[in-house]
Amino acid sequence: MALPAHVLSYTTPRPATLNNMRRLCRIRSGARCLGSACCSEDALRGALQDRTQLLGLGPFSASKPRLVGMRETPLLGYEMRILVVACGTHAAGLPGCRAPAHRASCAIQWHILPAWMMKGNLMAGQGRRHQARIFTSGFGGRRPLVPCAPEALEHAAQASMTRRAWAYIAGGAGLERTAAANRAAFDHYRILQRMLRDVSERKLAVELFGRIMPLPVLLAPIGVLGMAHREADLAAARAAAAEGLTFITSSQASYPMEAVASACAGSPRWFQLYWSARDEVAASFLRRAETAGYEAIVVTLDTTQLGWRPRDLDGGYLPFLHGRGIANYVSDPAFCALPPPAADPSERPALGLRSLPAVVELLRSWPQGMLRALSSPTAVVQAVQQFVAGYSRPDLTWDDLPRLRQMTSLPILVKGILHPDDACKALEAGMDGIIVSNHGGRQVDGAVASLDMLPAVVEAIGGRIPVLFDSGIRTGSDVIKALALGARAVLLGRPYIYGLALGGEAGVRAVLQALAADLDLTLALMGCRSVHELNRSVLVEPHGIGVTPSSRRSGLDGETGLPRSSC
Repeated sequence: MALPAHVLSYTTPRPATLNNMRRLCRIRSGARCLGSACCSEDALRGALQDRTQLLGLGPFSASKPRLVGMRETPLLGYEMRILVVACGTHAAGLPGCRAPAHRASCAIQWHILPAWMMKGNLMAGQGRRHQARIFTSGFGGRRPLVPCAPEALEHAAQASMTRRAWAYIAGGAGLERTAAANRAAFDHYRILQRMLRDVSERKLAVELFGRIMPLPVLLAPIGVLGMAHREADLAAARAAAAEGLTFITSSQASYPMEAVASACAGSPRWFQLYWSARDEVAASFLRRAETAGYEAIVVTLDTTQLGWRPRDLDGGYLPFLHGRGIANYVSDPAFCALPPPAADPSERPALGLRSLPAVVELLRSWPQGMLRALSSPTAVVQAVQQFVAGYSRPDLTWDDLPRLRQMTSLPILVKGILHPDDACKALEAGMDGIIVSNHGGRQVDGAVASLDMLPAVVEAIGGRIPVLFDSGIRTGSDVIKALALGARAVLLGRPYIYGLALGGEAGVRAVLQALAADLDLTLALMGCRSVHELNRSVLVEPHGIGVTPSSRRSGLDGETGLPRSSC
């Protein structure tokens, strides 16, 4: 590749996360550019396409950014490699760009890496690049603000959250045995590594409903994110968009679905529906989702009413009664048009001095603002009562799903499937996808782990519609095991909330980047070049090589008592 000997004049950006070393190097007009001896054009272009946003720079606007220059600067035993990307006039206003308006604009990406990591290609895989950024930042005295270890991440998030917020987000049903089983299920399998395979290039992308996703990971729908961070769903959606991942907006979001869609920008987003007691509200939600550009609907089947959650009960705290997590409802015309509910006198809270903190929280947390709440206190109370009265829907049956299918033209995935017969019924009802999930152990105590039932559901569906996995994902190896057992992609839940609590948008991005790096490195070290190579042959059970059905794990006929389903 012939590189030009001239690049435009500008100063490198200085985000707060950059250490002093990064401020020492500037590229000036006429800077010498290196040729193809140090790195091939394909490797450089692949690096740009793999991560078009780094260290706070916005995504490049041009459809095909063009590499025009590169320079290496030795510094304290390290080499600083700077990639300059010409983006035409589309890049005007990007951070770090000092080019005059009448000249072609530039943006910059930094890779400050140890010299041993810069031989030949510009690092194969995002895992090594992410490692390098962390280690070189550590050399400059900066440690990650968001821990990489799952246990440390959880503990740090707990320390940063209120007791009530932590109880709601981290708690589960009953003795929380289902949540523990979700994690323990991953230990039923071991990864079988293979040696001396060319894994210099890895492919992590998967396809879902016509979309190419850079990772087989989606952000799970989680309600009341405002308890973790004031920017809640907006920050999480921006983080997902920055990493190119799909964000699933919850019905119980802290901001209206339209605002969350705007935060997603042009990135893919799905909407999760809790099918309430009033069909007109559900239909209105679906219409709003279509208008706001959501690309699929996730209907949750396992939460037609709340499970028994001792942490919340012992605290006497339900966030919805305090105005949290109901933004989609109070902004919905169908919900607002409902007649006032007939309140049960036994559920009327006693008002007095001891209830004053709850009243203040309700006013401050009201989705439409405190002034609106103060101006219409009766409407506020009625809205909360309406939500509580209409949330539960225990009378739903499989016969209702075709009716939901008629309400929207978007693909519909059902979340909460564990039994293979239920998977077959969802397929017969015209559903477009299945999410194997037990709601993270929040609904039924002592239930089967989601991973234990994944193989049986996958076998029953037989590849006719995508099967996704949810509940218990923490590491890259967890993702690999779920994909090897047949999942097309996985949903990440609590870990991204922990990142949100610690650092808002940046915290969520840190969690997503760490998971991506872990997945990439684990895939390489086990001898696979693509997530599409993953199947049961890469897993080992304690009694032998290769995954074989067992009564505890596979959920197949003759081993658990469940019928072998084929639909």
